[in-house]
Amino acid sequence: MDGSELITTEGNAPSVIDRYYTRWYRADMKEKPCEDHCILQHSNRICVVTLAETHPILQDGRTIKTINYQISNGCSRLNNKVSGKSKRGGQFLTDFAPLCRITCTDETEYTIYSCIRGRLLEVNENILERPALLLEKPFTEGYIAVILPKFEESKSITENLLSRQEFEAIVSKRNTASSQPS
Repeated sequence: MDGSELITTEGNAPSVIDRYYTRWYRADMKEKPCEDHCILQHSNRICVVTLAETHPILQDGRTIKTINYQISNGCSRLNNKVSGKSKRGGQFLTDFAPLCRITCTDETEYTIYSCIRGRLLEVNENILERPALLLEKPFTEGYIAVILPKFEESKSITENLLSRQEFEAIVSKRNTASSQPS
């Protein structure tokens, strides 16, 4: 093997994300247009929650003021503790469970949701210290959280999500609609 099998048509090797993860998208969370989320699903069923490329936080040169994993008075995602092979103790999340709230310097606040059902394995505490990671590397070091769906649900969790092609079609429609004169 000379390595050429891993070279894409552009001549660049595919990224680790493109090689080992399937991208799924949830568009327009909670009736807020364009607050899109991306779920990176590994073949071992672990899912990484990130912002989609189209999320307003990643647009228009925004700057992040704060990231808060404190969801309510009694619930902080930072208090999540898992143990053992079966990851016992992790908080169980539903599709629309809030993971964190991100406030930009213009005081706009965005709630980031889990998008899938499963056990919260970890939240990315690195973005608390370096919020710019979320802007610079949203799919790698700037991820939001890692979730493990139940084994029996691991195939069905993507039923409510969009494939990359479906998501790109929605974004294209949005762009066409927004460029039409009113």
